[in-house]
Amino acid sequence: MTHRLAVLALCLAALLWSTGGFFIKSLPLSPLAIAGWRSAIAAVVMVVWLQRPKPIWTGAQISTIVCYTLTVVLFVAATKLTTAANAILLQYTAPFWVVIGNVVLTRQRPDSTDILTVLLVGAGMTVFFVDRAGGGSAIGNVIAVLSGIAFAGVAMSMKGQRGVSTTESILLGNTITALICLPWMLDVTFTFDVTWRLIALGSLQLGVSYILYARAISSVTALEAVLLTTLEPLLNPLWVAVLFGELPSSTSVIGGLLVVGAVIYRSFVHGKAIRQ
Repeated sequence: MTHRLAVLALCLAALLWSTGGFFIKSLPLSPLAIAGWRSAIAAVVMVVWLQRPKPIWTGAQISTIVCYTLTVVLFVAATKLTTAANAILLQYTAPFWVVIGNVVLTRQRPDSTDILTVLLVGAGMTVFFVDRAGGGSAIGNVIAVLSGIAFAGVAMSMKGQRGVSTTESILLGNTITALICLPWMLDVTFTFDVTWRLIALGSLQLGVSYILYARAISSVTALEAVLLTTLEPLLNPLWVAVLFGELPSSTSVIGGLLVVGAVIYRSFVHGKAIRQ
């Protein structure tokens, strides 16, 4: 894939990811029913793409699957319980938890960039939880933070799968999510609106978007990948605001800018260090 095509693919992937808030908010279903059908449909799309999945049952892959399953379920629940802006932006606190995880689990000493990232993201999270006027429910915000921790677990586990395709891990994560959520999935009453929104959520927002990301990621720099995919937390609340009138509070915007700014800063500094 050429660099220009890879950039377009990542932009499209981020655009598809950003529709998650709209689809989840618009579905009159429980979070577990949505998470289950979303993952089941995405798994079908990924099987068609992979044709012959070849999972390798290592500790790192199992850890990736567990963390991915938690991420998917927790994000859907958070989006239902708090504002779309809070749900996606608090999930983007993952780099904060990666730094903490590296210190606690691998005894990796943080550099100045890591420390500043922790401070900025920590400040952003504090702003979210201090805001009691329009920042969504407290339980929703807590679940959103937990989805960020799980997302950090996905990143750290995938790093342990060096030399092995991580696509099978995502496929298995979606499959297991669907199996866990099966009792709630069977309670769904299908109408036209529910059906097409679930299909779009699973096939496009989660399935096709990941395929685009997987195909494009090797043709761009790490910094480009982060910068382009930060379109998701910016556009996700926008679609919900336009279509549902759910506006994030001013403090949520400030907290979000701190979190996204920290992610971009960390990627920029680390990308510059790699180039040198």
